[in-house]
Amino acid sequence: MEQRILARTGRPVSVVGLGTWQLGADWGEVDDKDALAVLDAAAASGVTFLDTADVYGDGRSEQLIGQFLAGNPGLALMVATKMGRRVAQDPAQYTLANFRAWTDRSRANLGTDRLDLVQLHCPPTSVYSLGAVYDSLDTLVDEQRIAAYGVSVETCDEALAAIARPGTASVQIILNAFRRKPLEKVLPAAQAAGVGIIARVPLASGLLSGRYSRDTSFAASDHRSYNRHGEAFDVGETFSGVDFGTGVDAAQEFAALAPAGGTPAQAALRWVIQQPGVSTVIPGARNPDQARQNAAAAELPPFVSAELGAIKDIYDRRIRAQVHDRW
Repeated sequence: MEQRILARTGRPVSVVGLGTWQLGADWGEVDDKDALAVLDAAAASGVTFLDTADVYGDGRSEQLIGQFLAGNPGLALMVATKMGRRVAQDPAQYTLANFRAWTDRSRANLGTDRLDLVQLHCPPTSVYSLGAVYDSLDTLVDEQRIAAYGVSVETCDEALAAIARPGTASVQIILNAFRRKPLEKVLPAAQAAGVGIIARVPLASGLLSGRYSRDTSFAASDHRSYNRHGEAFDVGETFSGVDFGTGVDAAQEFAALAPAGGTPAQAALRWVIQQPGVSTVIPGARNPDQARQNAAAAELPPFVSAELGAIKDIYDRRIRAQVHDRW
């Protein structure tokens, strides 16, 4: 699979990575055996970048990755984790002492002395502009607890604030055919500053797979049930903030643009991969077949100009009014 350098980290990462929220919680039940099988299938398919967080299953996702790494010591994988969502969302929590404690826990979960990449996990907006926060992150690098740091954001303005900081190695942001605003300022700013872009929620929580109808239901433990209106966390994380019915209709239109031999989900990933400035895209997978199919999206040819225009037209007609000015 194509590898791209994740900007200031200097590390090569596969253009299709693996998001592992679903291996921890909030996407229905995935047992340990199935989770390890997903990790194995992804790695065998050329995936070299894994994204996790200390809050996914309260550490379960990190622990499963740590178990997988211990059993496969020869694999050259980069693991990014996130911190900050296990406490009350108060800027006063973002201290060096807490950072040390949080990264110590992640290091133990992942079975490593130094974390490859640690990202602030969608903290309160003011945190992205606090010089003391970045000083503390620099200290973690100096102490060799972490090799590099980045941020995960909800809004484009938060991304731009972090990109302006010289130590920021990466920005993780929602980017898909139904969330296009980052193309305007965030991706160009990241390219100019040498900051990597990790694109999350690339399938709009599965909408862009084209598999759902307006009657589709989800398990009670799945955030696509309990957070559909932002009851638990930012609604933009669920279906990219798009009303479910609107998203289903738009996704059916998008599916018709999938290339021969490719699925709608693979087409959605291919669209993200070819956006200038994207380092890696991190779809999730609940079974090995999904992991393999996601990885295969990297082999699809890029969309041509007319196809890109048709995808933008779907967004402009059906989606833009709901999401563009919110994030």
